[in-house]
Amino acid sequence: MSRKGTYRAVSTGRTYRTRGLALAAITSTALIGVLLVPGSAAADPKPTLEQARAQVAALQEKSEVAGEAANDLRDDIKAATRKVKAISAGIKKQQAQVNSIKLQIGALAVAGYQQTGMTTTAQLLLSDDPDQFLSQASTAQAFAGQQSATLRRFQSAQGKLADLQAGERTELAALQAIQSKQDQLKAQADKALADAEQVVARLDKSARDKLAAEEREEARKLREERANRSNNRMEEEIDVPISERAKIAVEYALDQLGDRYVWGADGPSSFDCSGLTMAAWGKAGVSLSHSSRAQIGEGRRVKRSALMPGDLVFYGSPIHHVGMYIGNGKMVHAPRPGKPVAINPIDYMSGYVGASRPG
Repeated sequence: MSRKGTYRAVSTGRTYRTRGLALAAITSTALIGVLLVPGSAAADPKPTLEQARAQVAALQEKSEVAGEAANDLRDDIKAATRKVKAISAGIKKQQAQVNSIKLQIGALAVAGYQQTGMTTTAQLLLSDDPDQFLSQASTAQAFAGQQSATLRRFQSAQGKLADLQAGERTELAALQAIQSKQDQLKAQADKALADAEQVVARLDKSARDKLAAEEREEARKLREERANRSNNRMEEEIDVPISERAKIAVEYALDQLGDRYVWGADGPSSFDCSGLTMAAWGKAGVSLSHSSRAQIGEGRRVKRSALMPGDLVFYGSPIHHVGMYIGNGKMVHAPRPGKPVAINPIDYMSGYVGASRPG
């Protein structure tokens, strides 16, 4: 069904690139309450398969929350880095000015020494032309004034240089503090994933085999869906008006189906949630931050009832997930660690908080 002003969500074919951990398939089950995070594999009883699914899903979501919080600091780090570079450039320029005045002071000192080898009275008594000497003495006084002015300029330039150097130290400390905070958040994200792997390791072999089989089945379905899109054999069509730029963004996002979730990644073969939406809209010529919390403010806010393909949908408080609406109540997104880029209903994620329209 095709008409002018409508869009059929069909992406170009590519070799399927899905990768993943054995625990990827675990996350198909919704979170169930507040669950035990493993401490010691030997001390705790083995979880059931359903418990493991829920525990791993909770830990993977915890990892994504920390990861997106770390992403939120990217712009702060960039801004702080720019500020440090600007101050450093100012220091270099001011140091050159100080050095130039130093040279002037040196030249004036030499000239002054040459002119003041004897007292003014002695020079007057020994002068063949007293009138000419008095004229020269007047010039010497002006010279002394020039020396004083140059010294004042040097002191002022030195003061400005010291202020800039102090400012640089302050801004460097601020930058290091932000980077340290980001490192802590990344460590939290990694720890949550390590805990998830421990959950899987505590399962018996038959349960782990079942999870591996589920992962293979998920991979098969994603390959099939990707092939169907590339071969224009979709069972469902997105038949709503869409802008040309939104079409480019949606096509790009759909073309990443099956790519794995990696924190901080924005392509070409792995993504986190905000990295995917940033890369997709980047293909359409729209610049977005690599942060779900920032992206909600980088477009025009839209109501859920007015969603159009290409709109970004956000989740969590604070916001820690973003997907791209593609029509028919669905979105394409990088769900969380262990789950590849996929299409899900927009209610697949809990905590919907709003949507925005980039561009």
